[in-house]
Amino acid sequence: MDAMADLFADDLPAQPASSRSEPARADAPLADRLRPQNLGEVIGQEHLTGPEGAIGRMVAAGRLSSMVLWGPPGTGKTSIARLLADAVGMRFAAVSAVFSGVADLRKVFAEADTAAKAGQRTLLFVDEIHRFNRAQQDGFLPYVERGTVTLVGATTENPSFELNAALLSRAQVLILHRLDAVALEALLARAEGLEGPLPVTPEAREALVASADGDGRFLLNQAETLYAAKLPEPLDPAALGQFLQRRVAVYDKDREGHYNLISALHKSLRGSDPQAALYYMARMLTAGEEPLYVLRRLVRFASEDVGLADPQALVQCLAAKDAYEFLGSPEGELAIVQACLYLATAPKSNAAYVAQKAAFKSARETGSLMPPPSILNAPTKLMKEIGYGKDYAYDHDTDDGFSGADYWPEEMQPQAYYRPVPRGFERQVIERMEWWDKKRRERRGG
Repeated sequence: MDAMADLFADDLPAQPASSRSEPARADAPLADRLRPQNLGEVIGQEHLTGPEGAIGRMVAAGRLSSMVLWGPPGTGKTSIARLLADAVGMRFAAVSAVFSGVADLRKVFAEADTAAKAGQRTLLFVDEIHRFNRAQQDGFLPYVERGTVTLVGATTENPSFELNAALLSRAQVLILHRLDAVALEALLARAEGLEGPLPVTPEAREALVASADGDGRFLLNQAETLYAAKLPEPLDPAALGQFLQRRVAVYDKDREGHYNLISALHKSLRGSDPQAALYYMARMLTAGEEPLYVLRRLVRFASEDVGLADPQALVQCLAAKDAYEFLGSPEGELAIVQACLYLATAPKSNAAYVAQKAAFKSARETGSLMPPPSILNAPTKLMKEIGYGKDYAYDHDTDDGFSGADYWPEEMQPQAYYRPVPRGFERQVIERMEWWDKKRRERRGG
């Protein structure tokens, strides 16, 4: 998993693959000590490394073709490349596009030529291959075509956009998946087999896995931090968040009356009491509060507590802001009063606010799940070949302008974040959403 260690090792002539699988030092980072020793130990990429996978089949045949490993960070690209050389008895050489230039590549190719004359094939691993420019990428072509090297590139970027067409035509693109919760748990189990139980509660363990967002290296680094702390008691989720994340500086609230009055204004608006709301707003403005601060709070309230129950609430508040900036005090303060009264007398709904919190929480927990391939654009041939945009249902082509397609990631059940209330404009929104739900059920046979 340690691409940097490979890079610096290759400042010397590349060594035979067998020398690459020696156990890591006892004081090496946890991720390095847990790196797989054979392809069967690679976690989460069985679709490639298993007997039916592209890599599994190549290893079984004893011959590799050039390839590009495309996947998120921490999914095993470097480990797979190293182990591939071991599996088929090839010489292993590695460079990084971040640190290597033309001279480094010439040296690697010259050594590969020498090895080839001695009957030794070379697997050349190029980390961050997308960082080489187009001319540098073209430089690989003659050596790949002659068989001087078998190229294994690693990239986190879409090869369709970052790699030359000529290079792509000579290399198979293999897609690595982000590690799911099962794979990440397996990594933690390996860490615990080496270091002992993690000092976290079961709930904090789930939070730790979720925080990795599919990155095995990040997860092991977090685990190593926990082990190094020698904690006396297991951490719960809240304590884990404080321990692994930098604390946010506390804001010094030295004007208690200021915050008391804005709280009173907000709650009076929410309680639909225009008289009390107007009183507290007057208290603030006559005490010298900045009018634009009050307007910012009103704009926030329009989205948080009125929302789509009255979509004009936000428009009114923004218009009041424009009017105040245009007129100034004292004439512009009447526009602030108008916005305050509009909010207090508007139908209330916090459905948008609740939906935001639920959706953001879900986004943090699910990380980088891919949308279904049918709704992904496919501007390149490669993207079309792997299913991007296939079977997309264009809603405007249907009789009622609604296809009823499933837009959620395959690993995720559809969610209901937004639940409109039967007040104001949201009554109409409810009717529309119910009609759409009915059509979805009909078109999915349920």
